[in-house]
Amino acid sequence: MSDLGSEDAESGEAEKDIGEYEGDRDGEGRRHGFGKARLPNGDTYEGQYEHGLRSGNGTYRFKNGALYTGDYLQNKKHGKGVFFYPDGSKYAGDWVHDQRQGYGEYLYANGDTYTGEWANNKRHGQGTYVYKETGSKYVGCWVNGIQNGPAELIHLNHRFKGRFLNGKPLGRGKFIFDIGCEQHGEYIQPVQEKEEEDEDEPPLPLEPIWKVSEITKLTPWSPDDEELLVPKEGEGGEAEEGEIPSALDAEEGGDHPEGDAGEEGEEKREEEVNQDQEDQEITDFGG
Repeated sequence: MSDLGSEDAESGEAEKDIGEYEGDRDGEGRRHGFGKARLPNGDTYEGQYEHGLRSGNGTYRFKNGALYTGDYLQNKKHGKGVFFYPDGSKYAGDWVHDQRQGYGEYLYANGDTYTGEWANNKRHGQGTYVYKETGSKYVGCWVNGIQNGPAELIHLNHRFKGRFLNGKPLGRGKFIFDIGCEQHGEYIQPVQEKEEEDEDEPPLPLEPIWKVSEITKLTPWSPDDEELLVPKEGEGGEAEEGEIPSALDAEEGGDHPEGDAGEEGEEKREEEVNQDQEDQEITDFGG
């Protein structure tokens, strides 16, 4: 997802045409100050240089339609910047050594948005993911791009408060309905029994099951006050079919951000962009 192999690309271009450059230079003839460059691959850069490297504010246009405008440090996106991807998605926020890291907002091609913390190009920390199609949103913790930890899943007329593990609700929680009541219970991970003829095949993961414990009036409660529990089989009562919308049905299709517009899509976009990456531009020692 980052600009991997950029150093190899630079060294490999050392004896080739380095493109065109118009702008300031330092005493040794290196690009330094403000300048405009056109690379052999058709990409262009306009902005600040320091001793031959992109450093400071600049705008880089890729021949495939992508565009980055923001801060650079030694040829890497570093600081504040906005990246427009060819498929129409966009990231605006913090960068550290070519990685989305810090705080930022990602607008996905399908209209979904994520606003929050990032680490190593992944959603990581506190953040809010909004599903455009349904208006539902997940507000809570993320770990390496996956919903994980205390969170609230908000729908049009009700919401779920609890904990998530690997993108699924698990343990104690409650549904809060706009009509003024709550349904308390817990999500239990069922255990799939293996059949003798399928011993060599790994079992398919099963969806957590919601077990109801009680229905009350509105009460204050936070998932931070509860420990992640894995109750024994048979505790509580399973909700009747159709009684409540499941927390898993955020998109009326069961898809989650990590499987829809998430990391695989982001990685693919980064790889496509990086095929023509700006790091093909090499340090100019007077060319």
